[in-house]
Amino acid sequence: MPWETENREQELNPPFGLTQVQFVLIVVGAVAVALLGVLGSRAWVVRRRDARRVARVTAGAADFLRNVLVPDGNGGDYHLDFVLLTSRGIVVIDMRDITGNVFGGDQMTAWTLMSGPSRTTFVNPQAGLYDRIASVKAIAADTPIEGRIVFTKHAKFPKGLPRFTVMLESVAAEFPKLGAAELEIAVSKYRPGWAKLKEAAKPSPHFRNNPIAVA
Repeated sequence: MPWETENREQELNPPFGLTQVQFVLIVVGAVAVALLGVLGSRAWVVRRRDARRVARVTAGAADFLRNVLVPDGNGGDYHLDFVLLTSRGIVVIDMRDITGNVFGGDQMTAWTLMSGPSRTTFVNPQAGLYDRIASVKAIAADTPIEGRIVFTKHAKFPKGLPRFTVMLESVAAEFPKLGAAELEIAVSKYRPGWAKLKEAAKPSPHFRNNPIAVA
């Protein structure tokens, strides 16, 4: 019937006198803006979380390097997540962001990660840390060199923390923050070795989204 046809035409016509093409473009644009807003918000959250992590790791440092390569002495390089200049010398930081219960020990070649029903193993990270410490010591030979494997709060250690393993929240206690003048006096004797390390280091392309992937 004519009135039924007219009603159908009105239902199909977009509001506000817009053509169907204009209406579709507006809807698509609105969806795109909303999607960009969601992605932008997620990126902001990631950047903010990363900034807090960096601040916690480097709170007690007079200077630091992040995501750099240093020579391994055999023609290759080691990736270093963080290297800190502290009042105790130079500290190599190996970051690990994994979720679940971790079972590992100093004498174990592999550590176990239990996350719900999932069970995986990964290489004991202590050996890799020792290699990284040795590579830094080869460059800054006269400077005290330490190392820590730092886990975020997503990891739990029901059986206790293995040697040289700390939680992110405990880094500040391990390497406490000093006043600017006091810290500079403390690190002044380490500056020559630190300068050599900064000269030898280069940016690393191997930023680790999967912290277990590299031993």
